[in-house]
Amino acid sequence: MGIWRIANTGLRNPLRMMDGLRLYSQSNLVGNIHGKTQERALERLLAQHQLLNVTAKSDGTYGRKWRGAWNNYGCVYIKVAKKTGIDQEDIGKADEITPLGWAFIRADTYPAEQECFLRALSVPMEDMADGRAFSPLRWTLQVLLELEKKTGMPSVNFNEFAIYIQTSDPSYNLDDLTDKILELRHEKEKSNARKLFDRHAYEKAKVDQNYDDKYENYKEYADMNLRNLRASGIFQRHGRGIIIMKEYHALAEHLAKGTVSDEPLAERYKRLYNIPALPTDDLEGAKSVLSDLVETMKQTGLVADLSGFDLSTTIGVNSARMSLQASLDKTNEVKYAAEQRNQWHEIADYMELVMRRGGTKTYDDGSEIVVPKDEAAAYLEWVVWRSFLAIDSLKNQPEEVRSFRIDQDFFPVNTAPGGRPDLIAEFENCVVVGEVTLSSSSRQEAMEGEPVRRHIAELMQEYKKPVYGLFIANSVDTNTAETFRTGIWYLKDDIEIQLKIVPFTLAQYREIFVDMFETNTASPAVLIDLIQKCEQGREELKAPAWKTEISERLRRYAEALINMQK
Repeated sequence: MGIWRIANTGLRNPLRMMDGLRLYSQSNLVGNIHGKTQERALERLLAQHQLLNVTAKSDGTYGRKWRGAWNNYGCVYIKVAKKTGIDQEDIGKADEITPLGWAFIRADTYPAEQECFLRALSVPMEDMADGRAFSPLRWTLQVLLELEKKTGMPSVNFNEFAIYIQTSDPSYNLDDLTDKILELRHEKEKSNARKLFDRHAYEKAKVDQNYDDKYENYKEYADMNLRNLRASGIFQRHGRGIIIMKEYHALAEHLAKGTVSDEPLAERYKRLYNIPALPTDDLEGAKSVLSDLVETMKQTGLVADLSGFDLSTTIGVNSARMSLQASLDKTNEVKYAAEQRNQWHEIADYMELVMRRGGTKTYDDGSEIVVPKDEAAAYLEWVVWRSFLAIDSLKNQPEEVRSFRIDQDFFPVNTAPGGRPDLIAEFENCVVVGEVTLSSSSRQEAMEGEPVRRHIAELMQEYKKPVYGLFIANSVDTNTAETFRTGIWYLKDDIEIQLKIVPFTLAQYREIFVDMFETNTASPAVLIDLIQKCEQGREELKAPAWKTEISERLRRYAEALINMQK
């Protein structure tokens, strides 16, 4: 049957899709994004807000891809092909925003957005050979629940999903399919060269399954499909694969029962567009999901306080669930933050991948870390956030340090919005403001010079302790360094204040970060001392000389840390 695809590889991160939909809803393009002229106009709109990089010669390809993603998720009415026999008026005007699309737009929390994804993915829209349709999400749940019966874990590895789940549908024998998955798992566990094992497994699957295209598509489409499945909130990462979240086990069982549909396509479109129902819309279904969540919280050591909620109504039960979920998410992020000190090797490896603007690192045990090339900017903010958490002794909460959103696995959803610093790390005696960028050349100063200085000046008025700016980029443009070297900002009434901002390249920051942990000296005091040393003497130097001096001071500081351990 080939490989099913929930979306398209031109838009790998479905969570960014909603930022684009909000822009679209406020534009004059609504209802008119077909044809090359309009597709290019959509591209320009997305590019103006840094959601897309396009050239002046772009032919509208990415405009079509974004429109296609909105169509897939039922956010925008599709332009119906004549061969379907469906009257356009029966489902809605092409390119207009649907009721589900407006639900996405109005979702003001990440869980609310995930619920919209779950509703969309629950509708059977993928064709089967017998004329029926199925939901890839429901089918995946069905396979994982069957694996749980056999192994005790409702999880699947990346290569297992790539070779067997995304190439199958409910017409397949579930028992046979899961046996094949477990056979592949056992064979890989015995292998001493797991990366090579995977490649051979994909090549073999291409032959066995009569797949006509390149075998790399198994990996490409699996990455994209898993991202879209995780957007529903019902799965979380399990290595590079997925596992059903404990608190949604009852919901998963409900959804897995309705995998196939023989409804006409027009009826399924109508169901998709008009905010598809979930088991949680029913009182008993909502209670069963709440019960799972309460049990998960107990296992985590948290008290599930349900007082103040009317549990006799569906609205009351779901309100309780959302409140408890927010509490659990916050607790999990605090635990994640506490683990970062022991994850410094991985943090340093992620920095290296960001320095290359994306890529993959494979470890000896076959596990991998990945920085998608089109998300390197988000991963730069994220990895510096993780480095602050690893240095530890923060006075503010982990969620207060970052300005960007993270998903249920603590990976970045997007970059920080404008209007506030990327990172604010408050320590006992000072505040470190992290500002990061992948921009370079003179464009860097134009984009970052004013906002970075303004943010730090505002925080100097807010905190009654020293505020230091740490600017990190792959390369620091000399004009940017000059702007931070002078470090002057005028408040209202023309009051002049001196800002303390030090620019580091990511390579420099990575080196000192590694040195701190290798010498067991990682602490806010060491970081602040380093910033202060690099900040000294800048008044007497021009920007090129100051950049050289920073590099030299970093070298001497690293040597001093190493010598302390001897």
